[in-house]
Amino acid sequence: MRLSDLQNKDVVSISDGNLLGNIIDVEISDSGNILKLIVYNNKGFIKAFRNKDEMYIKWSEIKKIGSDVILIDKNI
Repeated sequence: MRLSDLQNKDVVSISDGNLLGNIIDVEISDSGNILKLIVYNNKGFIKAFRNKDEMYIKWSEIKKIGSDVILIDKNI
């Protein structure tokens, strides 16, 4: 799977069903394994009320990668 394949998918929390955003980058270990996904947080419609623009999702927090969606188990 390529990074561009991951970037086309929405990231959704399975705990509350909220759309968290889209992947903009990944953090890779020296051995070439993906450690974290960097997600652009589009949560909130007014920029002033957003907590931060990026969030980090550990690879272990990913529960399922589907054709359109990546489901994660993380409390936001």
